[in-house]
Amino acid sequence: MTAVVDGPAVLVTGGASGLGAAVVEAVTKAGGRPYVIDRQQPAEGVPWLECDLADGRAAEDATRRLGVQAGGWFGVVTAAGMDVPGKLSDVAPDVWERVVAVDLLGTAAVIRAALPSLKENHGTVVTIASTLGVKAVSDATAYCAAKFGVVGFTRALAAELAGEVGVTLVIPGGMRTRFFDERDAQYKPGADAVLNDPANVAAAIMFALSQPPGSAVREMVLCAEQETSYP
Repeated sequence: MTAVVDGPAVLVTGGASGLGAAVVEAVTKAGGRPYVIDRQQPAEGVPWLECDLADGRAAEDATRRLGVQAGGWFGVVTAAGMDVPGKLSDVAPDVWERVVAVDLLGTAAVIRAALPSLKENHGTVVTIASTLGVKAVSDATAYCAAKFGVVGFTRALAAELAGEVGVTLVIPGGMRTRFFDERDAQYKPGADAVLNDPANVAAAIMFALSQPPGSAVREMVLCAEQETSYP
């Protein structure tokens, strides 16, 4: 990562757990300064603000407030995400819409608020989609809608910000996190499921963040070698 006084500041949404927590750890090990937006407290000593990313205006405000504290953003990683699988007719409308609000609209809100600082520092945005952002499956209409949206949003953003801000789309497969814990049993990975270590995905994200000005990693798919969700 580009060296600045006290290390570059990187905003990580969802940084209290799962992939987000792995990114926070990787940024710290690389000499950077992670800041977190989440509903839960991240690792001890990591500056953060509690925020519900389904509230776009609150997400923008939190991004700006933390940005002032950080002295400007050199990187933003939108790792926050949620899913409540089920058939369209069975998932409550407010729950369905919340998945889209957190995963897609919250991503856009945070990046929107961070853009002035990212442009000033020629920073990098890394968005997190999913293999279900390129492959649709049953009982995942909300998640697929959101993650397909993240894919399209990020590709358009990369075209829009070319030469000003680095933009990378990361498409991870299933990871060994608590993401599946609250699901109904039928939607949890089986005992024989092959899942990736989130640290592996975090390492790839660090590679994207470390690109020098003039170079950008546009898209990466990362999954366990034997996972079936991609291609």
